[in-house]
Amino acid sequence: MAERSTKRQKELLEYVDSFIQEHGYGPSYREIMNAIGYKSVSTVAIHIDGLIQKGFLRKTDNSARSLEVVTTSPTTAAQSKTVSPAKEKWLVDAINDRFSLYASSPNQMTLDELYVLIGTLKILGLDGAHEASKAKLVKLR
Repeated sequence: MAERSTKRQKELLEYVDSFIQEHGYGPSYREIMNAIGYKSVSTVAIHIDGLIQKGFLRKTDNSARSLEVVTTSPTTAAQSKTVSPAKEKWLVDAINDRFSLYASSPNQMTLDELYVLIGTLKILGLDGAHEASKAKLVKLR
C-alpha cells in the first residue's frame, strides 16, 4: 500500500470494515451509497476501484457482497490478531485436553494436533502460552 487513501475513501473503508464485522459479509454498493451519503452507485464504484488499486480492498470474486478489507499495516495486522482472554483460555484448554489424551493413549494423530495447536498459539502472538506448551511438548519426546 504505497499510496494513501483520500478522506472519502478512508470513510468508505471504515464503513466496509465495520459492516463486515457486524454482518459477516460485505455491504452492497447501494448500502454504501446510503450510509455514506453518495449521490450515485457509480461514485461508490469509483472509490471502491480506487481502494482496490491501492490495495486497501479486495473482491474475492465477481459476486455481490464479496468485498474484503486488506490488512497490511503492522499495527492493523496486530490488532486483527488480538485474541480475547476467553478464546485464549479455550485454545489452551483444547491443548491441555490433547495432552491428556496423548498421555492416556499416545498416537501420531494426537501428537500432530498438538503441534498444530501449539503453532497456532505462536501465530496468534500468545507467546507465554506457546512457550509453556512447547516445553511440555518437548518433554513428551
